[in-house]
Amino acid sequence: MEPARSAADLIQSTLRFSGLSQAELARRSGMPRSVLNAYVRNTREPGADALARIIGAAGRELRAAPAVRTVDVDRAGRLLVQVLELAEHLPTRRRGRLAFPPLRRAAA
Repeated sequence: MEPARSAADLIQSTLRFSGLSQAELARRSGMPRSVLNAYVRNTREPGADALARIIGAAGRELRAAPAVRTVDVDRAGRLLVQVLELAEHLPTRRRGRLAFPPLRRAAA
């Protein structure tokens, strides 16, 4: 099956590859045909359970894969420069010299 971009795409490709009609798929999945049709037309969004039930009714299995996030390195670099420039303009407080208590020497 080809990758889907939305639930509607997934249901449409399921219908195409299974050869089932909307009415038959709705019957097998235990939902009204009008609801399945709304999912197909993308006027209503199914929940994960409903989507799994629809896909399962066509003899397929719905599996979730982690989303792959790509990072636009150029944009991230520009944002980092902006943040660092803003940080340089923040007011700072000068502190005096730090005084540390003397260290005790361990007895030998």
